[in-house]
Amino acid sequence: MSGYRIEDVPSINLDAGQVEILSEHDEHQAALMAEALIHVDEQDNVIGPVSKIDAHQGAGVYHRAFSVLLFNSEGKLLLQQRSSDKVTFPNVWANSCCSHPLHSDEELNDVDYIGTKRAAIRKLEQELGINPSSIDIDDFVFMTKMRYSARMNPEWIERELDHILMLTADVELKPNPNEIAAVRWVDFDEMEAMLLEEREPDEAIAPWFRCIAARIMTEEWWTHHHDRDTLVKMRDEDIHDMGDVTHMLPNAEGADLLTSIMEVKPLIEQRIENSLRASRHERLGNAMMHLIEGGGKRMRATLPWLVAKAVGDSHSGLLDIGAAIETVHSFTLVHDDIMDDDEIRRGRNAVHVEYGMPTAINAGDAMLAIAFERLVMAENLEPEDVAPLVNRIAWMVRRVSEGQQMDIEFEERLDVSEENYIEMIEGKTAVMFQICSEIGARLSGGGQETIDLMAQWGLALGLCFQLMDDLIDILSDSETLGKPAGSDIAQGKRTLMVIHALDQPDGPVKERLLNVLGKGESVTPEGLKDGLAALEELGSIQYARSRAESYHAKAHECLDMLGEGPALVALRELTDFQLARIH
Repeated sequence: MSGYRIEDVPSINLDAGQVEILSEHDEHQAALMAEALIHVDEQDNVIGPVSKIDAHQGAGVYHRAFSVLLFNSEGKLLLQQRSSDKVTFPNVWANSCCSHPLHSDEELNDVDYIGTKRAAIRKLEQELGINPSSIDIDDFVFMTKMRYSARMNPEWIERELDHILMLTADVELKPNPNEIAAVRWVDFDEMEAMLLEEREPDEAIAPWFRCIAARIMTEEWWTHHHDRDTLVKMRDEDIHDMGDVTHMLPNAEGADLLTSIMEVKPLIEQRIENSLRASRHERLGNAMMHLIEGGGKRMRATLPWLVAKAVGDSHSGLLDIGAAIETVHSFTLVHDDIMDDDEIRRGRNAVHVEYGMPTAINAGDAMLAIAFERLVMAENLEPEDVAPLVNRIAWMVRRVSEGQQMDIEFEERLDVSEENYIEMIEGKTAVMFQICSEIGARLSGGGQETIDLMAQWGLALGLCFQLMDDLIDILSDSETLGKPAGSDIAQGKRTLMVIHALDQPDGPVKERLLNVLGKGESVTPEGLKDGLAALEELGSIQYARSRAESYHAKAHECLDMLGEGPALVALRELTDFQLARIH
């Protein structure tokens, strides 16, 4: 088995694009990317087979893995340096053997983790040349599990549900150079020194091994490495949540915004569906799910996680909080559509059109309650964190309601000032970005200065987002918008552009704008086009653009103060998101 080929193990056919990507890598390692791994959920429940490349490329998916800690009789732990031929994480120093059980009857066997242990024997032979007859499957001790994500660069990522195994055996090593560049036996103090010392990128410690060695493994594991009965008493069935540990790799490169969102979007959406489908009334559950099923970018929902990755430690509780905030956001959209008498949302009937007004109102109310249920049930929160968190989310909901009320009243007012408008969009739009960012920074362990900084970033981002949204309504074509370009003008909405235009001296150009402002369906396409041209001639479009760009610059200034890191790639792209849509 030491030189096994892909035809010897369960595999999945790769498409032409994947084959092309892998053509740039070592042929033996590339062939292994067709292995059929075990796709699992966050609780290690089997979903099905997934190719090794699909599990590791782009956003990746959670898959089952194992980490063997092999001790010798002298109490030293074997470490290996991964070969430079490896597709993912080449050259890093890791534990004795780390790989994946395969989606086969033999390695799916969960009884006393025998499937994982079989996979470990297979890989110990294939990587280290250890003769299977020299070790006994019963000598392995399952200790615990951990869940983590670690990105190497924009293309490759590890997202593993890792089974940690211990084994003490005096074995003969014949390392496979295609798998292993070097090996080293270390005692506890030598391992600690490796973890603490500064290391070159091509000698870095693997993020998953740092998690095991620094957060899970204790000195007692070393002391009792040879005592199977004692180790069994020390084991647990917990899944230790490490979050995203990309920052532990010194030369890691972050992914783009879409990839970063897709890493956690399905996990957040599953949480939302679990909460909303828990209703005992099927029609109410369906009404609450209606907007969620319509899709969405989930930028607000993923923001606490994205910010936490940039600031410090991340954990799955941030996904619970993101699910709660997305549920709040959906609740506001359900009620907004009722108040604005909008019939379409995300390309489908609004909830009140599909299910009727009373059910839509009731669904919105229930979603708000369910959001707070999810919030207080969030994982990994310290008890003292819950009350302040609930308070900040409640404050956010109140500010959104105040912003919405101002927007309603502006429809009947002619004297809306620029200050009024900024206050309105701060509540209606920007405050959600602010609170998502603040929470992400706080729960990742950021200090108060950093928390305040990220709250400022979120607020500037939200204000820029709404101003750019108003500009996009003016500057995009109708096909892109899915509604007539400039429809906000026909509806008489008091955007910053309109407020600026109305503040200009009376004259023929301003009169052309007034001819269409708020005239609704009576406005002809030609008249609307002329009104937009008047807005441009009055300098109002450029004024709004300059205000948006000032908030955009402010947001980037905040990120500059945060310092560089792989997670900053996505936050910077999010900061540029709306500007990029009109350039």
